[in-house]
Amino acid sequence: MATERIISATARDPQEEQFNYTLRPQRLDEYVGQPKLIEKLRITIDAVKQRGEAMEHVLLHGPPGLGKTTLAHVIANEMGTHVVVTSGPALTRPTDLVGTLTKLKAGDVLFIDEIHRLNPVVEEYIYPAMEDFKIDVTVDSGMHAKTITLPLEPFCLIGATTRAGLLSGPMRSRFGITHSLDFYSQKDLLSILRRSASLMNMADLSQADQAPTRSSTSSDALNGLRSIATRCRGTPRVANRLLRRVRDFAQVKANCRVSIDIVDRSLQLEGIDDLGLDEIDRKYLAVIGRVYQGGPVGLEAVAATMGEDSGTLEEMVEPYLLQIGFLARTRKGRQLTRNGAEHLELDLPAAEPTPQMFP
Repeated sequence: MATERIISATARDPQEEQFNYTLRPQRLDEYVGQPKLIEKLRITIDAVKQRGEAMEHVLLHGPPGLGKTTLAHVIANEMGTHVVVTSGPALTRPTDLVGTLTKLKAGDVLFIDEIHRLNPVVEEYIYPAMEDFKIDVTVDSGMHAKTITLPLEPFCLIGATTRAGLLSGPMRSRFGITHSLDFYSQKDLLSILRRSASLMNMADLSQADQAPTRSSTSSDALNGLRSIATRCRGTPRVANRLLRRVRDFAQVKANCRVSIDIVDRSLQLEGIDDLGLDEIDRKYLAVIGRVYQGGPVGLEAVAATMGEDSGTLEEMVEPYLLQIGFLARTRKGRQLTRNGAEHLELDLPAAEPTPQMFP
């Protein structure tokens, strides 16, 4: 399977991550979506600033691309401090963690992405750092070994994970705020796209109003944004990526004018349909529908037919198909739903009647 799917919620490369950084909101007032979490953070930040304390430790979990890294930067900006970004796999030894923690100043934010992948030995060092703002370092070995306690400045640890179930209980209990990020509504995605279009100097889209517009140009631009919002799988990162593709297509093919027709043509070129499905999604559904008559069929059989890895299909393809109701997981295996069959214009065989035990 191609790893660079345009509708993948994971960052494709450092250049894209750097570009996304320029589109990120800097304050809570600029952040769109996740209203319950934003209200919770706003109250906590105001309270700790009044007391002159560091922000509580925060654990954010949910699918990739929903704004966990963005929230870490927003919290640091609201607190008037700096943020240090790292990841669980990068902290392989306790010395890596010690070097990072000792450089933090009072109130700074330490953001650890994929925190569930931390080395267990490194995780043990984090516990006293989170609770007592100190860390114990062992010097020398054998009979000359001794432990030195290094005091740390009060800091805020923000952990992000896509698999909260893999996080250990002791680690999870040390976070003061734990929240699951939800997929974004089309209304919120439309607001995000308008803001991104403004930052990308796309005048027609940034001026598109949500109210009934006066000019046909503005109306076409608004419909174009709505078309993008329906295809980005409820994920802001995917929305900004599709917007970049539309901008490039409009610049070359339409003199920088964006309309719903331009959006459709540009995303059809990328293989994205009206619901945000790409070629891999449609191939997966087609194999179940055509080869296995709609299922149920085992995942391994589907993967072998497609020539793909079953774990990749389960993690990258199935979640969205389950979310929109095109796929069902049963005890017997994967099964294509009626909605999925209608989207592919397939006729599923009629279900066999259940035999009566007592006719």
